[in-house]
Amino acid sequence: MYDTMKVLLVEDDAVVRAGSAQALDLAGFNVAAFDAAEPALAQVTPGFAGVIVSDVRLPGMNGLDLMAAVKAIDAQVPVVLVTGHGDISMAVGAMRGGAYDFIAKPYSSEQLVEAVQRALETRRLMLEVAALRHRIADGEGIDAMLLGESAAMRDLRRLILDLADEAADVLIYGETGTGKEMVARCLHQFSSRRAHHFVALNCGAIPENIFESEVFGHEMGAFTGAAKRQIGKIEHAHKGSLFLDEVESLPLPLQVKMLRVLQERYVERLGSNTPIPVDVRVIAASKVDLKDWSDQQKFRSDLYYRLNLIVLNLPPLRERREDIPLLFEHFMLGAAARYKRSVPTVPGPLMQSLMAHDWPGNVRELRNIAERFVLGLASGADGLLAARSATPVPLADQVGAFERAVIEQELRRAGGSAGEVSATLGVPKQTLYYKMQKYGLVPDDYR
Repeated sequence: MYDTMKVLLVEDDAVVRAGSAQALDLAGFNVAAFDAAEPALAQVTPGFAGVIVSDVRLPGMNGLDLMAAVKAIDAQVPVVLVTGHGDISMAVGAMRGGAYDFIAKPYSSEQLVEAVQRALETRRLMLEVAALRHRIADGEGIDAMLLGESAAMRDLRRLILDLADEAADVLIYGETGTGKEMVARCLHQFSSRRAHHFVALNCGAIPENIFESEVFGHEMGAFTGAAKRQIGKIEHAHKGSLFLDEVESLPLPLQVKMLRVLQERYVERLGSNTPIPVDVRVIAASKVDLKDWSDQQKFRSDLYYRLNLIVLNLPPLRERREDIPLLFEHFMLGAAARYKRSVPTVPGPLMQSLMAHDWPGNVRELRNIAERFVLGLASGADGLLAARSATPVPLADQVGAFERAVIEQELRRAGGSAGEVSATLGVPKQTLYYKMQKYGLVPDDYR
């Protein structure tokens, strides 16, 4: 996890320096040891991917001055200070001055390793957040529209780009709040139809008595109140894309008329017998299995088979938990800009609750929680989620839970192949086997 991050250890006592460096090296950290502050400081640049561990009492520049110089370069670089004098007032002053942690000599290897691990994890999260904000601000392409680094989201983005220019209609399955409309917009945006209209139609939101007028259009005088010609939504989508959301809620009599449009690719406005050709790509979305509904005669089987050409299945949020931190940060940034608020720091217990929650409302529910959290509404953070973790949970436990979830998901996707998981996650097989043993994950359970 920390292969690309560095620990700069500054200690003028050769014996202590060697012992501390060895302890950190054995723990798997990339350590560079120095006997003075100045050469360590030269390694620090804005965006430095690492942390500083420094003795306070040093020849030349002392640890407090080093910390101030580091903060001047990048205020978010964690600095862990070490003292052998047990000076409480110095410790308090250092923490107020921005020290990440304070260790008193003599300290054990475990104390040092734990402090460095916490600092590195904090720094890693800071850099990820900074990278995400950069990507959101400057982002282009599908990565900026469909956020997530889980295998499921990477596969979905790749599939959308492959299918975007196909003429065939698409059926999207997904639970409420999984982002079906966003996927439909991506299919339109990254196709040659993007210069024309994307027309979204919620099949369950339009009253049946005006559905035909809204969808197919009408001529002047077609019915009482029809004072002028109206272009219907299907005709408006000509050369573009028509998105039929909640297509399962379309009444059976209207399903017949929609089927005719899909088969013939023309519409007739109410009050007219003139067929109007339409070139439209239809994208339908449903939260229920339309095959089951057609078997139960709740949905026309001929319409189901007409729509069931290309099928995209959206994973619920509970099956891609590793995307939760990125999505939550994204929604907080959007809410902060919208409400002109600062972006708050997410406390550990809340993030653990976010990772553990079942998310029946999926991404939409997560966005609501993020917005309430930015607005400072207790029910947004405390009432629904944070109350689940009244006792603070150590960062190492939170990281472990996240890491276990990622490995478990990849094992499931790879059918238990540790070699494939090792390649996908970019970790050596020996490291992967160690982590699998640590978390009680057995490959055979996923075959």
